[in-house]
Amino acid sequence: MTIRILPAVGDIDSARALSTLLSQLADAEPAAPVPDSTALLDSLARLAADSLDELPEVVLVHERIGPVPALDLIRDLVLRFPAVGVVLITADTSTGVLTAAMDSGARGIVTLPLGYEALAERVQAAASWSSGMRRHLGSGAPELYAGPGGTLLTVTGAKGGVGTTLTSVHLALAARASGRTVALLDLDLQSGDVASYLDVQFRRSVADLAGITDINPRVLQEAVYAHDTGLALLLAPAEGERGEEVTDRVARQVLGALRARHDVVIVDCGSQMNAATAAAVETADQALLVVTPDVVAVRAAKRMVRLWDRLQIRKAEETLTVVNRHSRGTEIVPSLVEKVTGTKVSRVAVPAAFKELQSVVDAGRLQDLDAKSTIKQALWSLAAELGLVVAHEGGGGGRRRKPASDRSALALRRKGGGDRGSVTLEFAGMFPLLLVVMAILWQCVLYGYTYSLAGNAADEAARAATAAAAVQGDVPGACQDAGSKNLPGAWKSAFIGCDPEGPVMKATVIAQVPVFFPGFDTGWEVTGEAGAALEGDGQ
Repeated sequence: MTIRILPAVGDIDSARALSTLLSQLADAEPAAPVPDSTALLDSLARLAADSLDELPEVVLVHERIGPVPALDLIRDLVLRFPAVGVVLITADTSTGVLTAAMDSGARGIVTLPLGYEALAERVQAAASWSSGMRRHLGSGAPELYAGPGGTLLTVTGAKGGVGTTLTSVHLALAARASGRTVALLDLDLQSGDVASYLDVQFRRSVADLAGITDINPRVLQEAVYAHDTGLALLLAPAEGERGEEVTDRVARQVLGALRARHDVVIVDCGSQMNAATAAAVETADQALLVVTPDVVAVRAAKRMVRLWDRLQIRKAEETLTVVNRHSRGTEIVPSLVEKVTGTKVSRVAVPAAFKELQSVVDAGRLQDLDAKSTIKQALWSLAAELGLVVAHEGGGGGRRRKPASDRSALALRRKGGGDRGSVTLEFAGMFPLLLVVMAILWQCVLYGYTYSLAGNAADEAARAATAAAAVQGDVPGACQDAGSKNLPGAWKSAFIGCDPEGPVMKATVIAQVPVFFPGFDTGWEVTGEAGAALEGDGQ
């Protein structure tokens, strides 16, 4: 049997010496050494995505591998790839190191300086164990490589106050609503607010697991709070200084225990990078970076992504950025965020609608957010995009139901389409009535305008007729000319007459009110009257 071997050695000289020895092993097929823990995990993940048969039988981990410590890396490898035999290469032959390696899941130890016989024996033993494990797992084994028990998702804020906890809680609620078992871990160790947002008072926290080397189900159950929403909550310590107790080793142990018992594990990492959150982001199946559409937050997101890349925690292209508090008027659009940070940006942008949140945040009951809330709809759509919701088998008919995410999205589309359709129908029904109301209003305007024109024309006609009478001129002609001069074309057919009544010259203008709809003759008339004093002869 050919034994495929993947060495993980950070030191160049040690890698060269190990490669020379491996090439001498019978039936061995050594691969090129990988330089660090990130490259090792990436290589194994790519191979596992294709097939179980593509994975090497043996992985050799040098004690000075980085950036993840060797024992923590072995523990992670065993959890992710249970059919791969892992062997530790170390110069420390003490009983403590041997015990720690076995507790981490290593199948053996090879001591430095390397010897051919010892190396061949350990490699052969690990390869035999790997072959037996693969026969036991059979064809169903590839499904195990998504992670032992469930999916790990981290949510990190580009800076404080961008909505990391809100996003974490509602992603967890969405996954739980689809029927999955969900754990929500608050790793914002100094200022975690998951307990406040879900109205929880519980004395246990993740810091209580720091001194425990073997986190068994009973120990984990004592530290986890079973929320009435169905979420399993592992909270941040109430005393912020205790956050220092949660190291990267503790974080890896806790995450491994949670993943072994839940379908989905969501970690609120806050916005502060430390060893624990770095370990969580590095081992996560999906890592979210929450940002708001402002210059300060986008710059902070860029710094965070570069920090992850420098520490070999996570590559920019493996990070999904979520834009929170997005509005139509903002100048920073998701495509710009994607370009600046170099990350992928979620198709879902969470809208800026704090009024929808204020009451539930003040009450500490984020789970009571209205289903019609645009924020909740956006976050649950994000959960669907991330694949946090699963399909359920139908009843007696044997039909397969659509995933909850698809059903929610379909319902939203139907609701949106129905709303648009009903609005269109209502507008079509109201349109004739609107036309009638507008015609009546316009007719009233015409009526009032005709009154104004008639009165003004009568006043001008009276003055002109008085002046003509004083010089024994053409009174009717002057009256007609002056009155019609002040009437627009639509009112030129008005009757204009002037007659003396005692000492006053009285002018009368009778104008027809134009009708808004042509062809109709309503017979509406408006009479305008005015008078001017006649000048007596010789007075």
